[in-house]
Amino acid sequence: MEFRNLGRTDIKVSSICLGTMTWGQQNTEAEAHEQLDYAIGRGINFIDTAEMYPIPGRAETQGRTESYIGNWLAERKNRDKYVLATKLTGRSGMSWCRDNDEMTRHTPTQIDEAVEKSLKRLKTDYIDLYQLHWPDRAIPPFGFHSYRDYNANDMVPLEDILGALNRHVEKGNIRHIGVSNEFGWGTMKYLELATKNGWPRIVSNQCVYSLIARRFDYDLAEIAMREQVGLLAYSPLAMGFLTGKYDNGQSPEGSRGALFENFMGGYWDAKDAWMDCNKTARDLNLTPTQFALKFAESREFVTSSIIGATTMEQLAENIDAHDITWTKEMEKEAHRIHKTYRCPTGR
Repeated sequence: MEFRNLGRTDIKVSSICLGTMTWGQQNTEAEAHEQLDYAIGRGINFIDTAEMYPIPGRAETQGRTESYIGNWLAERKNRDKYVLATKLTGRSGMSWCRDNDEMTRHTPTQIDEAVEKSLKRLKTDYIDLYQLHWPDRAIPPFGFHSYRDYNANDMVPLEDILGALNRHVEKGNIRHIGVSNEFGWGTMKYLELATKNGWPRIVSNQCVYSLIARRFDYDLAEIAMREQVGLLAYSPLAMGFLTGKYDNGQSPEGSRGALFENFMGGYWDAKDAWMDCNKTARDLNLTPTQFALKFAESREFVTSSIIGATTMEQLAENIDAHDITWTKEMEKEAHRIHKTYRCPTGR
């Protein structure tokens, strides 16, 4: 297992991070604990979750994933061995996340409430990495093909957000701060405010990244390298489309495509791209999963790539996929695919 620094900190995280968004919806608590035990046994020390999990977000299940992890931590009594990351819900209508049933925003009051609730569910005194799940700004964070401006006055000031998070760092509730689905402007402004006020720097940016979703390359990758705000790559398997299981045009029983058809975004529209990826993998004597996951891990600006699974077989395959060596031929094919399709899902 390879370990990489989290931002400019001395924390070392495994280059594979265990994602958890299916726990409590597609996976039971017993299955979640089995996955945790197996992943830790394979050398993974990095776990990522969110207050809104499992996905899709619903009032009936919100917070369940964190609770599953908290129960596991309490049973194993080895909290100090793992780097635990969770996320604060961005601007949304998921009012069930808040006691007063209001729209979720990044106000200092809501940050205080969310941090305390996550700590309680996770049964821990501190969170290693606390991330803003997506911006408070009214901007589409999950995929678009052309920029449309937003009302900059209708946003919680970034200084208020970072100031509130800093107070939790000072209290010891959280150790480090990260962002997710953030853009270049927001990333640099947070860094500027940290320098100006003597506050903690953000250490990571969790964004979608895969063979067919490479918008991060265009400007955020340079920020990641120059400022050490590394990418935590989520959906490196493009919601499962880069495993080959959707190649026949059907959603397998029990898959997210079958259970949550509207949750699959623009991936179905990118069929030519992911079919090319999967065929290319096989031509390289790889499985589609190997090609996709090793591609993400091989990027020099990636701190860790986040894998998720609903079965133990999938989890083992995903971890094993990183054991291959990335070659010049693989890089050439990945580049060809990107030149041909760019970012077909808008991500």
